[in-house]
Amino acid sequence: MKTWLRWSLLAALMMLLGLGGLRWYKGRPAAGAPAATAPSAAASAAAAQRLELAPQDVLPVARLPLTRTLEVSGSLKAVNSAFVKARVAAELQSLTVREGDTVRAGQVIGQIDPTEFDWKLRQAEQQAAAAKAQLEIAQRQLTNNKALLAQGFISPTALETSASNEAAAQATLQAALAVVELARKSRADATLTAPINGSVAQRLAQPGERVPLDGRIVEIVDLSRLELEAAIAPQDLPALRLGAKARLIVEGSSETVPATVARLNPSAQAGSRTVPAYLAVAAHPSLRNGLFARGWIDLEQRSALAIPLSAARTDQGQPYAIRIDNGRAQQRPLTLGMRGQHDGAAMVEVLGGLAEGDRVLAAGAGLVPDGVILKLPEPAKAPPAAASTAP
Repeated sequence: MKTWLRWSLLAALMMLLGLGGLRWYKGRPAAGAPAATAPSAAASAAAAQRLELAPQDVLPVARLPLTRTLEVSGSLKAVNSAFVKARVAAELQSLTVREGDTVRAGQVIGQIDPTEFDWKLRQAEQQAAAAKAQLEIAQRQLTNNKALLAQGFISPTALETSASNEAAAQATLQAALAVVELARKSRADATLTAPINGSVAQRLAQPGERVPLDGRIVEIVDLSRLELEAAIAPQDLPALRLGAKARLIVEGSSETVPATVARLNPSAQAGSRTVPAYLAVAAHPSLRNGLFARGWIDLEQRSALAIPLSAARTDQGQPYAIRIDNGRAQQRPLTLGMRGQHDGAAMVEVLGGLAEGDRVLAAGAGLVPDGVILKLPEPAKAPPAAASTAP
């Protein structure tokens, strides 16, 4: 009896499994038959979204004067600078200027020990005095021999010898005087003077040190004329012109400093093949020799249909902009042209994909899918006019 009951339960279980498999098989779609299409979740989500825009999120597409610029960078360098060097070798006795002091051309700024040069000057002067005395003796002898020759007491040969001695004494005196001038110059070179107007940038020696010949003692720079040396790529050279205007931002400052392209180097740099351009920078109290600066040179200006550079999105294979089309977002592929500046903002020329008068979303609006409903900002209301009162 127990065996029969066990087989009955097993048969009932097999029947239930068979009915379930048959039902699944009938409900399965036939091979090759298209599956039932449901609405795309992304499309439904995009259609259901509603994005409220702020005034700064909406940008007009307009024709603007666009300036093509060339970005440059480099270090500021004083046009006039000089090193005060030791023109004689001796001990540095004094140095009266320090870094930051202002000096004038010809101003005495230091002294090298002149003792040795004082004695050399005195020695040369004494030698010159001796040579002068010898010349005077030779001149008197020549005068006497001329008188003796007229009286017939000496031969013409003796007179010629006296004339030669006088000429030799004259030459010896001139050589001694030249030595005096050289000694006097060495004595004067012991006094250090500023060669140009400017400010002291470095003290390279200290009093008490023995400085060698041509040893550097002080560096002076003139901050009234500064320039920026910028490396220009060969492809940018045809558009660059002397006198082109530029704007620079100096390291540590947000203020814009005007500049002008003053010179172009006739030779390219070995290795980089770039050509140095020299920009004359307007004088400014905050500018210093050696500061790093970056800026833009104006190359070309023309009227063009343009949008802000940030509004041209590049997260896809082709640049595009999100256009506002009847209150919805629409991605429009763009054909872009020249990049430039307008009122200090980075802009890009639009050659295709948008028309003048269109409106696009700024980068701050984020990535907006196609079809999203856009709620535009309310136009600014004009202030109500004051009611006129009858007299």
